[in-house]
Amino acid sequence: MTELGVHSEVGRLRKVMVHRPELSLRRLTPTNHDGLLFDDVLWVERAQLEHDRFVAKMRDRGVEVFLLRDLLTETLAASETARQRLVELTASEFTVGVSMVDEVRSVLSAMPPETLARHLIGGLTVAESGLDLGRLRSQSVIAAAIDDESMFVLPPLPNTLFTRDSSCWIYGGVSINPMYWPARRLEAYNVAAIYRYHPMFAESDFEFWYPELGDDDRFNVVDFGRASLEGGDVQPIGNGTVLIGMSERSQARMIEQVARALFAKGGAERIMAVVMTKDRAHMHLDTVFTMLDRDAVTVYPRVMDNVRAISLRPGVNGAEFHVTEEKSFLSAVADALAVPELRVIETGGDAYQQEREQWDDGNNVVALEPGVVVAYERNTYTIAKMREAGIEVVTIEGFELGKGRGGGHCMTCPLQRDPL
Repeated sequence: MTELGVHSEVGRLRKVMVHRPELSLRRLTPTNHDGLLFDDVLWVERAQLEHDRFVAKMRDRGVEVFLLRDLLTETLAASETARQRLVELTASEFTVGVSMVDEVRSVLSAMPPETLARHLIGGLTVAESGLDLGRLRSQSVIAAAIDDESMFVLPPLPNTLFTRDSSCWIYGGVSINPMYWPARRLEAYNVAAIYRYHPMFAESDFEFWYPELGDDDRFNVVDFGRASLEGGDVQPIGNGTVLIGMSERSQARMIEQVARALFAKGGAERIMAVVMTKDRAHMHLDTVFTMLDRDAVTVYPRVMDNVRAISLRPGVNGAEFHVTEEKSFLSAVADALAVPELRVIETGGDAYQQEREQWDDGNNVVALEPGVVVAYERNTYTIAKMREAGIEVVTIEGFELGKGRGGGHCMTCPLQRDPL
């Protein structure tokens, strides 16, 4: 049986899921990149090279790296149920229209697994679909309105690059996350299929913290309304504690949902909600705070000096939760980790350079083991401070990857990580 679970933020990383830049990023243009949540278009070939080197450095350190698209292809090949359910969810009356749903589902169902996986992530244009618009225009207002065969039947999902967000492993289970922006919500369907039907996960014993799975052989994905959660806000730091940022993209409503599931099955003992200001520059907790070692963290002080920390524990006397507001975030984290005091490495440089390096993901580093992290080489001031504090920093290029506003932490979904 495969052993999966993420029991800390800095214990030795054993298995991780990443997504290599591909078709979806080739779809970015100066016209559409804002709607797809990117600040710029990427030189995809260069981004692939940078990502390959990032993966190579993790593998050199003994990390087993899985590519999301490979896992999705293998899932579709292994399970007809997964294929059928994904096609139904992706091409629904709400995504492609009442008049087109049967036609689009037929096109997708006929694709071999590798091709279907490519288009579920990369998007599908009218030209690529082979739909007979001449025939359909007499029965579909959607088809009648199409005047350019480069229009999308299915949208691309370029933010799949940031595998941290659509799902996150918390101790002995996983949360498949309801994403804040519509441009990202279809990502959750793909990872749900992988976790439910891929042989590696089917052979492993783990919990689904969210959403709850039904007894039938279908994964339950619903309209989450205004309650959203993204994995960049979630950090299982160890000792039964989970930090969850209340950020631009994660709300208290979902924090309570996940906390209830964790507490009900003894998956965690304490959830610390970190109340942040809402801003594109620090969209998730991990853009301003990550762990470097058992007792060391990196923070962006302009944001983290002003956060509030609220701890949730299992309730007593019939209450769902017992809630306390902490005196300070960092002291609460030290308490949770059972260390006397945290070593705090702030973003490097003067006020201007700090702002630049936070924007370039200077604080968004991923630990390979205690005291060893991966960082973008461009954040020279912050890296220097980490090294002065005794942290080993493995550097990677980020000239193109960095344009997506996500570093090593964002680009990795740990599947197995040791406890502290």
